[in-house]
Amino acid sequence: MDIYFLRDQFARLPYPTTKHTGQTIIVTGSNVGLGLEAARHFTRLDAEKVILAVRNLEKGEAAKRSIEETTSRKNVVEVWQLDLASYESVKQFAKKANELRRLDAVVENAGIATANFTIFEDNESTITTNVVSTFLLALMILPKLQETATKFNVTPYLTVVSSEVHGWTSFAERNSANIFDTLSNKETANMAERYPVSKLLEVFYCRELAERIRNSQKPLVVLNYLNPGLCHSDLSRDAGWFLTILKFFLARTTEVGSRTLVSATEGGDATHGQYLSCCQVAPPSKLVRSEEGAKVQKRVYDELSAKLEAIQPGLMSNVG
Repeated sequence: MDIYFLRDQFARLPYPTTKHTGQTIIVTGSNVGLGLEAARHFTRLDAEKVILAVRNLEKGEAAKRSIEETTSRKNVVEVWQLDLASYESVKQFAKKANELRRLDAVVENAGIATANFTIFEDNESTITTNVVSTFLLALMILPKLQETATKFNVTPYLTVVSSEVHGWTSFAERNSANIFDTLSNKETANMAERYPVSKLLEVFYCRELAERIRNSQKPLVVLNYLNPGLCHSDLSRDAGWFLTILKFFLARTTEVGSRTLVSATEGGDATHGQYLSCCQVAPPSKLVRSEEGAKVQKRVYDELSAKLEAIQPGLMSNVG
């Protein structure tokens, strides 16, 4: 934590006004918190279809009713099931999404923060949810975004909700022979730093993936990753007392925080591969920008890409 964190928490964020007329937008983790408020904005801003990707369908339907009541727009919001703890759930969701007429933006907001070590699929739960499944979905859905770019002459967005806490970890696991194997070792797991580590892994992978997308021969899909700041949400329900106290004094409202998610889908080509904070391009952490960080970034990309290819053979060909 630093003085920039305190400064940014009180920054004035622009209220979203750009129209999303005709667009189809997916927001993951959108039955509560930032995802819900972002979906509400997209609906208010004239999107044609807003898909709430949620683990709990009952809560998703309640979120849909809330959005419809506050925006007075019916037949826009749909509720689809997505459980990032399950690779099969991600695959089924992506298959359904690839059948859409068009897909203009995917906001990958869903994530967990927990101090408890649990295995989901073949990784610790935070890594499975925030990293592996997040990019499994991203790469499975990328062809639909590219198709939309060509068919409708638009620039689609793939936005990952990261965090400034990516710079708040020593990331000791980077010195191990295999980063992801080490993160799945219960005996050595530092769960106090696990959420920041997951956000750092997101930043590394986004940066490398963005370069691969730009250098491919396929239509540009803007890939960016953002810091929503410390906000009131359900994310920290399992994260411990310190964050709870910090939120009490410093957190943005959920609606204000959600503005960062909406803004990321409106920033244009200049935001491709960029880290966004306070709705603007900002520098990521010192480690990320360092010479060592560049080497770690490639290791993270290679290790995670191998995992993703094993989960869904042929997946990495979607990059180009």
